[in-house]
Amino acid sequence: MIDLIFLEDDPVLGAELADFLGEIGYCVTFVTSLAEFNAAFEPGRHRLAVIDIGLPDGSGLSLIQNLRLAGDRLGIVVFSARGTATDRIEGLCIGADHYLGKGCDLGELSATLEALCRRLELNRSQPAWCLEIGPRRLCLPDGAQVSLSQQDMLVLRCLMAAPGESISRRQIIQALGGDYLSYDQRRLDTQMRRLRRKVLDNAGTELPIKTLRNSGYCFYDAASVRP
Repeated sequence: MIDLIFLEDDPVLGAELADFLGEIGYCVTFVTSLAEFNAAFEPGRHRLAVIDIGLPDGSGLSLIQNLRLAGDRLGIVVFSARGTATDRIEGLCIGADHYLGKGCDLGELSATLEALCRRLELNRSQPAWCLEIGPRRLCLPDGAQVSLSQQDMLVLRCLMAAPGESISRRQIIQALGGDYLSYDQRRLDTQMRRLRRKVLDNAGTELPIKTLRNSGYCFYDAASVRP
């Protein structure tokens, strides 16, 4: 598991995002100020950093500049509400690998970190979940298998075909053959609860699906879909 240090001065938003980063497979150190970052950061351990630049005790840009001057081979993603072209150019020129606005989809953050891991040759060695369409079977990374109903399979196929991405409720309902405008969305909520419970009861493992507020769902682990 790759160690990631996350600097965000909003404790509520930061806690939610730290949970998300942990759920998609990173070992997260969450800090809320430059002072906390400097106390917690370990160059030999942390390989990725997600950094807000508007901080109560200084500038995240100065922090990035200092990290680059120190010569550490650290992957850096700026995650900031300051998203003008000038802000992005300044962040990238000063040493950030990527610059994302806080309004971006969480799937984009996940994909950005995955791309950075590949470029830096950081191997998470994470076994994948596999959905087998024909036998309607979910294969877990530890080798356990869970038989699925047709609806279970359709929901998981929609989510697992794009791991790490936000899949809207509309997309899932359409995959189930429903009309989004007339579909009782409480049925989808019930379907997701039953699916999570089925995997937990039969395999003793939490299904790695995150509910995204006012958006949909995200399958946040490595996944593949087979015929």
